[in-house]
Amino acid sequence: MARLAAVLFAALAASVASAGEGAFSTGPAIDGFGPAASVETDFAIPEGMPLRLSFDVSTRSKPGKTNSTLVAAARFINMHARAGVADDRMQLAVVVHGKAVFDVASAGAAGEGKTTAHANEPLVTALIEQGVRIIVCGQSAAYYDVTNEALLPGVEMALSAMTAHAVLQQQGYALNPF
Repeated sequence: MARLAAVLFAALAASVASAGEGAFSTGPAIDGFGPAASVETDFAIPEGMPLRLSFDVSTRSKPGKTNSTLVAAARFINMHARAGVADDRMQLAVVVHGKAVFDVASAGAAGEGKTTAHANEPLVTALIEQGVRIIVCGQSAAYYDVTNEALLPGVEMALSAMTAHAVLQQQGYALNPF
């Protein structure tokens, strides 16, 4: 009997473990980015409550890879859309500083060469289309010689990341602890 219980437990554990990565998919709001899983929850999102969240990113992605913080913003949108939260209730901003400014600049400015596709450009475009504000620290941009014209379409330039976070906080945005 103990052996049968052990076999059944192992089979159950294997089926739960196999659900892991396979439970994640992109969409419904942003296809191709931000994989999320559907989850049965006990913690309710209050009806009608806006979800204002800002992300902070200073680490540049590896060449040819997407920036993990930009992916996290897409995941936030997809998981909440999947949970039934309306688009107009999700208000996100990504504040970009340090070397991460290259992840939201044109391929030439990002040092990837004009003929190499910029890995973050499709994701940045999708986030902006979903209403996400992507705000660059002007101080970092100046330090790395990234001009306003070099930023991807829709990316905003702020005086500094500190300024952007201060304004966003006053507007009710919570800083993502990620």
